[in-house]
Amino acid sequence: MGELTHLDEKGAARMVDVTEKVPTHRVAVAAGEVWMAPETLRLIQEGGVPKGDVLAVARVAGIAAVKETPHLIPLCHPLPITSAEVAFTFDEARSVIEIRARVKCHGVTGVEMEALTAVAVAALTIYDMAKAVDRRMRIQNIRLVEKHGGKSGDIVLE
Repeated sequence: MGELTHLDEKGAARMVDVTEKVPTHRVAVAAGEVWMAPETLRLIQEGGVPKGDVLAVARVAGIAAVKETPHLIPLCHPLPITSAEVAFTFDEARSVIEIRARVKCHGVTGVEMEALTAVAVAALTIYDMAKAVDRRMRIQNIRLVEKHGGKSGDIVLE
């Protein structure tokens, strides 16, 4: 396990100095799940949720969250994001919407936090839009799936 780079020698929080790092192409993919009642999943699929098109709003919320990550996570660097995608898959057998976000940039640090933030905010948006019909929804298993670029190279977890 590596050292904690967000702490100085006295243990105080700090933003990592990336001044001397060479920009590289960076990609991160994150995923998460929103579990719900089968009736709720069906309503979302059919566009029958009273607040509107749940997935369209969640997609835009996830993409917007990518751009706001350094404002939400205090020690994240602002990055020149070149691409942000949020996609949804229905797992009817488990009554789950899986969220997957892919974020890219050409920069000096990775985009894992941006991809994870996109998934979290998209999941929260699904919950917010459908909570009137299903208060038992659960947001679960938000995780990094893979990352590419930078000093640590490729990491594929799934």
